[in-house]
Amino acid sequence: MNSIDGRARCLGDRINTDYIISSSRKKESLDPKELSRWLLEAVDPCFAASIRPGDILVAGESFGCGSAMEVAVTVVKAAGIPAVLAQSFSRTYYRNAINNGLVPVECDTSMIGEADLLSIRFDTTLVRVVNESTGAEVQAKPFAPFLLRILEAGGLAAYLTARGRFEEAGA
Repeated sequence: MNSIDGRARCLGDRINTDYIISSSRKKESLDPKELSRWLLEAVDPCFAASIRPGDILVAGESFGCGSAMEVAVTVVKAAGIPAVLAQSFSRTYYRNAINNGLVPVECDTSMIGEADLLSIRFDTTLVRVVNESTGAEVQAKPFAPFLLRILEAGGLAAYLTARGRFEEAGA
């Protein structure tokens, strides 16, 4: 994984899992692709229809707070979004993202505006976010090497399928 490029879709602070996908929608289906039609409808009813594959969600503090429902990650992936940039993530959302191959990048997002073109660049464990629209650049919180390997594989299930076991965390 060298880089992820996409258009910024900006949100605010404390976007909880029920904002990402309403609990009432899960009564109709648990299929992430089906649910992606209602992605972030509590924030903006037209949001899901405006998503283009490759868009990157950009948020403030505590992205994914609330309940620990995994579908709040899988619905984002099903919408074609490869990564979320946020000032911080709930611990559960962050881990669910890694396990499902959605790249959760912790960084200062104040230099990013709606529809800015972004490039998330990976160099071993270092992560840089470049706002190609403004030229601004910020260093993100690095990933542990084993987390990068899980993300590169496409998530935990794909990682275990390919390797058959966990490697040593420091390897």
